Amino acid sequence: MPNNGKVIFGSTVTLIDVNTDDEVTYQIVGDDEADIKQNLISVNSPIARGLIGKEEGDEVSISTPGGVKEFEIDSVKYI
Repeated sequence: MPNNGKVIFGSTVTLIDVNTDDEVTYQIVGDDEADIKQNLISVNSPIARGLIGKEEGDEVSISTPGGVKEFEIDSVKYI
């Protein structure tokens, strides 16, 4: 699979919170593998849906239970 920096199913995405500079890394997995404690998020989750198709350097707005958050996609890896 070419590493073109695009977020797809199975990719591991490092995000930077635009407002706090906090960094978080998620891997996008199937529903049955999802485990937020291990930063494994379902491909059907709002976060993953907001990331799929985006690329490194993109800024994304994601609706979370605490409101809309702005993230910059720092890196996309295919592990």
